[in-house]
Amino acid sequence: MSSNLPPGTAAGAKNKPISPFRKRGSLQYAASTADLRGARHLLTSQNSLPGIPVALKQSIDLRTSMDGKYKDIAEELFSRTLAESEMRSAPYEFPEDSPIEQLEERRHRLERQISQDVKFEPDILLRAKQEFMKTDSATDLEYMKEKSQFPDLQDLVPEKEYQRVAISGDEKCGVPFTDLLDAAKCVVKALFIRQKYMGLSLQSFCRTTARYLQELRERPLDLDNYEEEISETVTAETSGNATMHPPVSKTHPYENQDPASMPHDLGYSCKMVDGVMHVYTTRNVMEKSTELDLPYPDLQEYIADMNVMMALIINGPVKSFCYRRLQYLSSKFQMHILLNEMKELAAQKKVPHRDFYNIRKVDTHIHASSCMNQKHLLRFIKRAMKKYPKEIVRVENGKGQTLMEVFETMNLTAFDLSVDTLDMHADRNTFHRFDKFNAKYNPIGESILREIFIKTDNYIEGKYFGHIIKEVMADLEESKYQNVELRLSIYGRSRDEWDKLAQWAVKHRVYSTNVRWLVQVPRLFDVYHTKKQLCNFQEMLENIFMPLFEVTVNPGSHPELHLFLQHVVGFDSVDDESKPEQHIFNLDSPLPVNWTEEDNPPYSYYLYYMYANMTVLNHLRRQRGFHTLVLRPHCGEAGPIHHLVSGFMLSENISHGLLLRKAPVLQYLYYLAQIGIAIRPSAVSLHQGAFDGRVQHCCSGVEAELLRMCELARNSVLMSGFSDRVKCSWLGPKHIKEGQESNDIRRTNVPDIRVAYRYETMCEELNLITQAIRTDELETIEEEGSLYMGAVQGEK
Repeated sequence: MSSNLPPGTAAGAKNKPISPFRKRGSLQYAASTADLRGARHLLTSQNSLPGIPVALKQSIDLRTSMDGKYKDIAEELFSRTLAESEMRSAPYEFPEDSPIEQLEERRHRLERQISQDVKFEPDILLRAKQEFMKTDSATDLEYMKEKSQFPDLQDLVPEKEYQRVAISGDEKCGVPFTDLLDAAKCVVKALFIRQKYMGLSLQSFCRTTARYLQELRERPLDLDNYEEEISETVTAETSGNATMHPPVSKTHPYENQDPASMPHDLGYSCKMVDGVMHVYTTRNVMEKSTELDLPYPDLQEYIADMNVMMALIINGPVKSFCYRRLQYLSSKFQMHILLNEMKELAAQKKVPHRDFYNIRKVDTHIHASSCMNQKHLLRFIKRAMKKYPKEIVRVENGKGQTLMEVFETMNLTAFDLSVDTLDMHADRNTFHRFDKFNAKYNPIGESILREIFIKTDNYIEGKYFGHIIKEVMADLEESKYQNVELRLSIYGRSRDEWDKLAQWAVKHRVYSTNVRWLVQVPRLFDVYHTKKQLCNFQEMLENIFMPLFEVTVNPGSHPELHLFLQHVVGFDSVDDESKPEQHIFNLDSPLPVNWTEEDNPPYSYYLYYMYANMTVLNHLRRQRGFHTLVLRPHCGEAGPIHHLVSGFMLSENISHGLLLRKAPVLQYLYYLAQIGIAIRPSAVSLHQGAFDGRVQHCCSGVEAELLRMCELARNSVLMSGFSDRVKCSWLGPKHIKEGQESNDIRRTNVPDIRVAYRYETMCEELNLITQAIRTDELETIEEEGSLYMGAVQGEK
């Protein structure tokens, strides 16, 4: 790979021969460790066999009782998702009539009652009035004594001591060592798989998890290089000098549209082969020797890794182990709240100026067409009817229709409109009804009004939609602390969709420092194929990705798109997950060019080819000095469990994830990998003690206490696509570090105690599983050594 060449250099200029294995699209490639976001590693150039991921070929022994059975187990589980099963519960979850769940519900009721009792406990109220200070240890007394002797001591000293919950004894996990060892190997194997795919695609992987995993490797990882790379983008290196407001450019980012001023044309060409884009250093794509060595995931290896993951989540001992750990984490968090709540509140009280309303927060799960509230949209429609009644807004049967004529056909006037008649509120009737949910995007139930007011591609070139988005942006900028990542759609029906979208944004100057874009790709190939708009699935992929490769190779070829992409942070995949899938993604699945069936490809098929093309694109963009993109799909809202398996392997973070409550193994893995989830708090009852480490709930309808809302706001910034320079201003320059050191309470309003608890608890879990493997390795070495000595003595 030629990632170390300067931007604009033809990486294949030397016509470096490509290895035969690389031509098959392998994961084996050489990546610069300085280029890793979190933890990327060097992969070896050796063939991988089905069921044995390359990243797992370490000196450490990760063999489990399921080795050799992954393919059979996975196929059986896949087949069950296609058939109408009469099972009482799926093999990856606990039965719904299980006494465990009944006890859990009883425990939740008891906890709610206790919380109400504690809330009105006179002793607690009395102590809360005493400056919310609680001296419950000798360290606290010593700290207060030092503070009285040294009045110049800063008030915001990091909180080192708090009431910790510790479990003593050798068998801390409550299961025999053999079960712990088997579960630990399975968990570590899954984490290695995710780390491999995150490193390949230049997406981020949790630094803490990577640090524990590297202890099980032969070759250590250089994790400090990432911090050095980030520090170069930070204007101030100390939290005391760092500005809390990111620098704002004096010029509008869409002003300079001159292709001559953009980065030069590399002269490369692109061609899609078997659903994945290939890049060549000459215009002649027939010269195979000129292909750039840009890595992408091998299909055979991906299928093998997915089989491993599917088998792991139904392994009985592993499932029980993960469920017990989640229960323990939830109980431990409740104990932490009982012991340290007052000290955490005291820390918040001591921070001047900050509260939940003036800390940075990012709504990472919001669609552009629904970012305004009903009242805002209603006012805009009425204003448009009064201001532009004679403007032609659509063409019907070759004849133009004015806005007034459109409403006359509906027997409506501006006076008749109300929030109730708009009927765009997603009520309880839309729950698990994707069709009704989509219908709520139509004002007054009319798709014509949706096309006119909340579409970018229409007769008026998205004029009204651009105006209302700019009004929302103005409200965000006025509030200053609210930021959003709005989703716009690319359907893959035609090659010019990207250009039209970029032209809409640039022409109407739809830009704000508070807004970034995610591009969502609806999984609607079957619809477009039925309408004869697409011949095969590869044509859809080409329409989505070819313009992105062209603008990366030559920004002047799509000048508006080049400007627009600077504010796009990633891809999303959307559709109704509950729709039945008629196909299992395996090595027998047709390649995209041969997928001409009426049935829609399965979820994992979509995600794999989106990920593969994004990976090649990211490496090309990195060589040019452009920012890379991430994959953040809607995942696990409904449907088969393998959606969440694909999300775990390929996505930096996801939206929804409701089905994690049914799969304890996956839920535990998502926690250990610290995968961000955008989710409504009222929609799920995950094990909160484990999951609040990186879960970012949508800000609407939040009923949690102030501290947790501040914690969620901080998490929303961490998992967002805003640049590291911006995050350094919002969270502090040390936000990339681990544990308590990463937190700046003056910016986040999150107590150091809470951040320290999250970090220490996660480290304990990671240490539990890695220590079990290391212990087993040591015992194996000792046994082999004793056998060898015995054999030597026998020979004598």
